[in-house]
Amino acid sequence: MKTVSKTAAAMLALSALWPVQAFAAELPYLDDRSDAAAVVRSLYNAVSRKEYARAWDYFGETKPAKDFAEFAKGYETTERVDVETGTVSSEGAAGSIFYNIPVAIRAVAGDGTEKVFAGCYTARQVNAAAQEPPFKPILLEKGSLKPAEGDLAGALPKQCGDTPPPETDALFDQATKLFAADYKGQCDASREGEGAARSYKISYVNKSDAPDAKPNEARLFRFFCSMGAYNETHVYYLWNELNGLNQQHFATPELDIRYENDDSEGKLESLSVIGYRAETQLVNSDYDEKTMTLMSHAKWRGVGDASSDGVWIFRDGAFTLVKYDVDASYDGEINPESMLDYNTGP
Repeated sequence: MKTVSKTAAAMLALSALWPVQAFAAELPYLDDRSDAAAVVRSLYNAVSRKEYARAWDYFGETKPAKDFAEFAKGYETTERVDVETGTVSSEGAAGSIFYNIPVAIRAVAGDGTEKVFAGCYTARQVNAAAQEPPFKPILLEKGSLKPAEGDLAGALPKQCGDTPPPETDALFDQATKLFAADYKGQCDASREGEGAARSYKISYVNKSDAPDAKPNEARLFRFFCSMGAYNETHVYYLWNELNGLNQQHFATPELDIRYENDDSEGKLESLSVIGYRAETQLVNSDYDEKTMTLMSHAKWRGVGDASSDGVWIFRDGAFTLVKYDVDASYDGEINPESMLDYNTGP
């Protein structure tokens, strides 16, 4: 019978462990807490590298096991974990933002067997400006994964939580690219998430259409451009079947404002419209889907006692200015004057 020396046995034992150790050493270190999906990917990076204390630290007050020892033991036969994340949805509540992350993972054991799991993680981000040391980054609150079949892309849930994922259709992408090209260097393209871009579907009938005509379809896209101390500006694009996709220009009154002693802090002497201009951006604007109107409210200073408000209604496939109010007196009071009003009945 052939015998094996203690030294040779030790070498054999080390060679058996080599594939796992080599993978852990070669896998790049990832510790990214900049968004909720990145936290999930960092979690499984830590698991794959056998850095279980780091993996444990990605969870908040609610931990995935009764203690750290049990958590680490749960991965003792796992060689690596491949992970794929989907579109994250979010909702705010009591000073926090909660994120719902679709997740699919492939757990590969040391003997080469593989298992796929899929489900959702919930992460929480506490308002950073309201925190005191020690600072808490985005932390995972809970996760629920169940056995799944197929590859990761097929197993990945399309949505988690009640909030639908952002729109990613081809027309929206086209409008986004057009805005980026038109306003490169002029607008802040770094803003993401809620308020950065919005899309609206418009169904309408032209006055010239037959009574039984099928409604026309249009799409309106709003993009954030810039923000000051108390105003933010937006750029709009409109698509319809007849004209395609185009940036919107809005009719806006050009005003002649005269103050006593030419001092805006003095008494307002006269306010009149001397013409109209086409504006490419609206200030503090929003679209009301029920009334099919765009509204803007531009503050002339922070207290809001001087301002201008416009209303543009969508009809016959285009936006028409129907109301414009101006408060040109810097008197500490809100007392606008209608410069034109085609939107209010007698």
